Amino acid sequence: MKYLSREQMRRADQTTIKKYGIPALILMENAGRCVAEQSLKLLKNKTNKAVLVICGKGNNGGDGFVAARHLYNSGIKVKILYLDRTKKPPNTIEAAINFQIINNLKIPVLKATPSAIRNTGLIIDAIFGIGLTRPIESPIREIIDAINTNKAPVLAIDIPSGLDADTGKPLGIAIKANVTVTLGAPKIGFLNKSARPYIGKVVVADIGIPEKVYQKIRISENQK
Repeated sequence: MKYLSREQMRRADQTTIKKYGIPALILMENAGRCVAEQSLKLLKNKTNKAVLVICGKGNNGGDGFVAARHLYNSGIKVKILYLDRTKKPPNTIEAAINFQIINNLKIPVLKATPSAIRNTGLIIDAIFGIGLTRPIESPIREIIDAINTNKAPVLAIDIPSGLDADTGKPLGIAIKANVTVTLGAPKIGFLNKSARPYIGKVVVADIGIPEKVYQKIRISENQK
């Protein structure tokens, strides 16, 4: 499996959407379903099967909404902690659609505060994806700190929030995940020793990107 940079992964996503006509909404659905499947494996032998899904306003948060829906449909007690204090819809169309579905199902959506991160069997990190390049600031910094000090295992979607996808270094602070369900392909920053305390066990999720897309990226890189 080839490790991809931030730019290569974006190119893979866009080629899948524009050239092959696979909608971003389907990619998000596949991502969230894979996360839910891994979450159920982590919960299998736990007494406390409650799940907290902590969602940002972008597509990573959208993946979290999908995962929460699948877990809810499996009979798991799910709560979503949403980083927009006004509970306005997320920034992308796909994430906004899944946010509305969550509301239609009446899955609890709460304000994400450090004090809300408690009494759970599993935390799903759906705050930031690979696009993050700036240092984490308050109030999200305090939320990540609360996640890291909680005893519940953490599953990160695509990349632990706060970790740079290309360098594998924390942007001030980053989630320390037990499992990272990375989407499509592992990120090149995972190869850096600095990433090891954060990524935990890495599971690569097939979200529906055609193999032809990865082959084209490999060929273009070899020709440089």
